[in-house]
Amino acid sequence: MGHQTITLVESRIPQQLTGPGGSRSEEKRARRALRVLAVESEPRVAKALVRDLARHGYQAESVPTGAQALRKYRGADLVLVDLDLPDLDGVELCRSIRAVCDVPIIVVTARDSELDRVMSLRAGSDDYVTKPYSLAELIARIEAVMRRALRQPVSAPEAITVGRLGINPGTRQISLDGRPVEVTRKEFDLLYLLASRPGSVVTRKQIMAQVWRDSRSEPGRTIDTHVSSLRSKLGSSSWIITARGVGFRMGHA
Repeated sequence: MGHQTITLVESRIPQQLTGPGGSRSEEKRARRALRVLAVESEPRVAKALVRDLARHGYQAESVPTGAQALRKYRGADLVLVDLDLPDLDGVELCRSIRAVCDVPIIVVTARDSELDRVMSLRAGSDDYVTKPYSLAELIARIEAVMRRALRQPVSAPEAITVGRLGINPGTRQISLDGRPVEVTRKEFDLLYLLASRPGSVVTRKQIMAQVWRDSRSEPGRTIDTHVSSLRSKLGSSSWIITARGVGFRMGHA
């Protein structure tokens, strides 16, 4: 990209971030506060993207896998996701993040079919940029997504009631008929994940990615052990229904 194009992008930024009359120092402080996580498996592309974002004042870092993204996204203000990752499809990564977090997501990928766009947006991405793209376009889209995000209050995870069962993510407490049920951290995360998707089967791979932050390992007995423990503590196997060969869904008792 030529120097003239980049200069043009920079000349627009003060108005967009600080409004008329905003100083360049204010602009830099605003930019410096924005932490961007790029999920990109190609090292050369990731390095160039982080470098270009840093030149424009963003705090940028990259990770090459979905598993690493699931461990790092909570520390980011914005996540850029490539759909072609070595361990987890980018659409599934968007869905896993969006299930528990409102962080803005922009898909940045070479896949340009309508189906990919629709699936990504339905999975929770806020925008979709097709490779190859200009840096000016990417930064403009980042700014647009962040403007929308800043206008919306950040919503805390909502408490969920399933019949006689209450699940409160704020206090991380579970109650049955008003009485507390003692569960482990992973048991709480598993039950909340199932309850947050009523009527839907959550696959074993999704559970591993979302609860254990591990999308590479094959789901083994770990999930079954936690499901069995939850059923015992809740007093009925009807609370968690097995979809044989696929995963689990929330039930009722």
